[in-house]
Amino acid sequence: MKAAFDPHNRLNPGKICPPEGLDAPMMKVDAVKRGTFDRQIPIAVRQQWRGAMECNGNGLCFNFDARSPMCPSMKITQNRIHSPKGRATLVREWLRLLADRGVDPLKLEQELPESGVSLRTLIARTRNSWHANKGEYDFSHEVKEAMSGCLACKACSTQCPIKIDVPEFRSRFLQLYHTRYLRPLRDHLVATVESYAPLMARAPKTFNFFINQPLVRKLSEKHIGMVDLPLLSVPSLQQQMVGHRSANMTLEQLEALNAEQKARTVLVVQDPFTSYYDAQVVADFVRLVEKLGFQPVLLPFSPNGKAQHIKGFLNRFAKTAKKTADFLNRMAKLGMPMVGVDPALVLCYRDEYKLALGEERGEFNVLLANEWLASALESQPVATVSGESWYFFGHCTEVTALPGAPAQWAAIFARFGAKLENVSVGCCGMAGTYGHEEKNHKNSLGIYELSWHQAMQRLPRNRCLATGYSCRSQVKRVEGTGVRHPVQALLEIIK
Repeated sequence: MKAAFDPHNRLNPGKICPPEGLDAPMMKVDAVKRGTFDRQIPIAVRQQWRGAMECNGNGLCFNFDARSPMCPSMKITQNRIHSPKGRATLVREWLRLLADRGVDPLKLEQELPESGVSLRTLIARTRNSWHANKGEYDFSHEVKEAMSGCLACKACSTQCPIKIDVPEFRSRFLQLYHTRYLRPLRDHLVATVESYAPLMARAPKTFNFFINQPLVRKLSEKHIGMVDLPLLSVPSLQQQMVGHRSANMTLEQLEALNAEQKARTVLVVQDPFTSYYDAQVVADFVRLVEKLGFQPVLLPFSPNGKAQHIKGFLNRFAKTAKKTADFLNRMAKLGMPMVGVDPALVLCYRDEYKLALGEERGEFNVLLANEWLASALESQPVATVSGESWYFFGHCTEVTALPGAPAQWAAIFARFGAKLENVSVGCCGMAGTYGHEEKNHKNSLGIYELSWHQAMQRLPRNRCLATGYSCRSQVKRVEGTGVRHPVQALLEIIK
């Protein structure tokens, strides 16, 4: 049967037998099963690392459809290690080896220093890193290699039938890995972007001039491992909002508003990437809110912490999340909707914050722009749709976590007589800072080529819209000209 229907052993090679005449081993039905190895991991560890333990090997993450969001690293490398299943398998083996050596990862996580490291620890990490560079073997290096290839797009957390959340256990692994080995400088720069971006935005032209220098870019690539560094917005958001009422309301003034005024007020939540590197989007959203008859209020910037989470600075992320959650809970008590424009950062409040803080997160809710618009325009009738179509490119995290988002955006456009078509594409390959890291540069561009490039070449660029900051920056990097956010198109459409 195998020889008749699969003579070249292409379909599930090794299962159950090879074609007749092919010199290949038979599948061993008496081999040691996975459960035997998993049981070597303590129950408490298995329960706390359920994301890796519960992978059942269904293999949906091996999907090669370029338009499917899961899994971009698997698609571009064609290496199953760089898939959710591959990463979960490696983490399980890593946990088993730790157990075999009497090491408890849960205890290690509890004993992590709250701030800084001692000189003794720094010396130990330096020594371990030196030995690693000399070729000393440690299985955790293999796990680290697989984790470094992950874009943290979170498609697996919703598209996998078992909901395997690789970015979550990836962050935990990186945190523990770097208790033994030094972190690269770029990790620290990425994790602190929300600290220095507001400072640089005070003089964007000066910093852009510096970043644009060929020597600076060369040094950045060679010694830091970062390429195509993004430029700050000119003019900055702060400069664009000078004198605007939305940026000059205090908490006391907001609390003094009457019920009718509060019902017409929208609190705009800033994120580090849009506010400092694509400020026009935030400014245009403020204008759109005004055009719809509401009063926008630009809340003070409060760090989101997403970059810290991605790089495994989980203790630091928890502190950032707690501080921002406290601020947003205070704003939520005003009874006015809070809205953010970048899907990945807004969804971080709902997912990563909940996992990190538990009950301490509070009950605040930050809406995506489309969620607020759909509610605000609910009573407005749908206009006659006419004219040239617009084309919607959703962010990976957005369209997988909220599959109804494209249709919701289309319904919003329809209320103003505009047609919005959803373009089925996979990941753009940027994924925050992933595409800016020199070691990922080739794969980042390759992932973009899988689906985004063809779509951008086929469709009129000025009609293409993307909700994700990462997506827009990747399009601009590759194509030379960028695309807009849907709120910017709506601002143009609404008369």
